[in-house]
Amino acid sequence: METVFAERMGHVKKSFIREILKVTEDPSVISFAGGLPSPASFPVEAIDRAAQAVLEEDGANALQYSTTEGFLPLREFICARYAKRFGLRVTPEEILITNGSQQGLDLIGKVFLDEGDGVLLEAPGYLGAIQAFSLFSPHFHTVPLRQDGVAVDALQAVLETHAPKLFYAVPNFQNPSGLSYSRANRERAAAVLKQHDTIFIEDDPYGELRFAGEEAPSMRTFLGGQSILLGSFSKIVAPAMRLGWICAKPEIMEKLIVAKQASDLHTNAFAQRVVARYLADNDLDKHIEKIRQMYKMRSDCMADAIARYFPPDVHCTRPQGGMFMWATLPEGMSSIDLFQRASAMRVAFVPGAPFYVDRSDVNTLRLNYTNSDEAAIQEGICRLGQAMTEMLSGVGRVEVLAR
Repeated sequence: METVFAERMGHVKKSFIREILKVTEDPSVISFAGGLPSPASFPVEAIDRAAQAVLEEDGANALQYSTTEGFLPLREFICARYAKRFGLRVTPEEILITNGSQQGLDLIGKVFLDEGDGVLLEAPGYLGAIQAFSLFSPHFHTVPLRQDGVAVDALQAVLETHAPKLFYAVPNFQNPSGLSYSRANRERAAAVLKQHDTIFIEDDPYGELRFAGEEAPSMRTFLGGQSILLGSFSKIVAPAMRLGWICAKPEIMEKLIVAKQASDLHTNAFAQRVVARYLADNDLDKHIEKIRQMYKMRSDCMADAIARYFPPDVHCTRPQGGMFMWATLPEGMSSIDLFQRASAMRVAFVPGAPFYVDRSDVNTLRLNYTNSDEAAIQEGICRLGQAMTEMLSGVGRVEVLAR
């Protein structure tokens, strides 16, 4: 049977997080694993009103096939948002609505990548991008992250040595580390990129979730058409709508539209109209401010609990927004072994290994703070700290939570 499958399927693994989520379906498990926004942030009543209005006022058209590019008022809103946030001049013709930003990664892979082409990733990097690009059998290269962003010297060395086609990155509250590129780091990285033909893929699902510090410019500010932007309504409206977008110059957009047509013709037209109506009838900035306040409280709670319960030689990032913290265990301590021990204590996280393309077991792990209330965060971090302490003190391994 294996011989009938395409060779590319042998290069792609199941999503580690999706497998972990099966474990966390047990309500007794406190999960810091999934990258899930808080359900308390979902504007349920406002979406209900928007859906009713769309059906009552233009139901027949809302339920019909639509254009590949997406609902024009929604694309116009995205353009206005880019102008407001970054001062970017973007036209609706440069916006393609996708089934979440994850589909954007797939379409970019289809348009740009042949087998063996170079793709540059951050280390650690977003595992959804690793999975999406792996289908096209590229050659991955990595560049490490520092506290203020990408290691520019390492970036220059990879570009000069390997000339990758694409550099995929998450400059705002990076998944999984929570780190952000400073303005100075963006300027230096852009200056290096402009010396090469590599296209910069700027994924920005978390940028609106800043609760501390000052917003930095989009990399498009410095790179212009050498960059492609990915965005999403999943974190600021609701993930089940599956609405994201790609922003790219016309020459690239032409190819992306062809790939999109071959994939699914167009993104859910009804969902696009509902979200567009929601955005027209409600104050998105006010809604996002509520999310920011909630996430700041939960982030502060997790940071305080980490300081209280984690061993002193475990270090964590302290993000200024987004959804994640990144913990580094003492050298030689396996986060996969810690996951097994922690699972028996009914607490889950994502071990660091899936966020790398060249490492199988590491001493890092990702923690999500947005989908747990403060009581659960306190209890879960306490359990996880206990598991770490037991491992460091050599206490025998406990039985793993039955799957």
